[in-house]
Amino acid sequence: VIPPPVIHIESYSEDSISFSLKMTTNIKVSGYVVNIYWTFDSHRQEKRTLVIEGEKSIQKVANLTAHTPYEISAWAKTELGDSPLSFVHVVTGGTRPVPPSLKAKAINQTAVECSWTGPRNVIYGIFYATSFLELYRSPHNSTTSAHNATVLVQRDEQYLFLV
Repeated sequence: VIPPPVIHIESYSEDSISFSLKMTTNIKVSGYVVNIYWTFDSHRQEKRTLVIEGEKSIQKVANLTAHTPYEISAWAKTELGDSPLSFVHVVTGGTRPVPPSLKAKAINQTAVECSWTGPRNVIYGIFYATSFLELYRSPHNSTTSAHNATVLVQRDEQYLFLV
């Protein structure tokens, strides 16, 4: 029986999490697959996947959001197959940023100018879809460090936007 890996949170700050991975077995480990999940504005679950080579590992994941719950799941790739999943939860430190104030204005039938307020030197995600269900499950999206973006859309459709 292959046991799940042990995920230990080494440290965390307002924008990063450091964790270690190890196995409590003599089975040879070739690497790990780690998924980091968080929920954006209660509408969209985001995920970042790391593929890590080797038996023991300490990882630092940066560019995270302050005061946000994160779930880390991992499984080991071994000579006998993949291990079961293990999970840990951690909330980053600091104060969560105030949500930006978004304005969206149609430029023509296929372009929408989005602009918003918020802090400088951060990355913003722009999410848009034609329904709440699509906005939650599979929105169109892009990222930018600016405070505005022009989004190309299909003509004769109504869109919902999040920043």
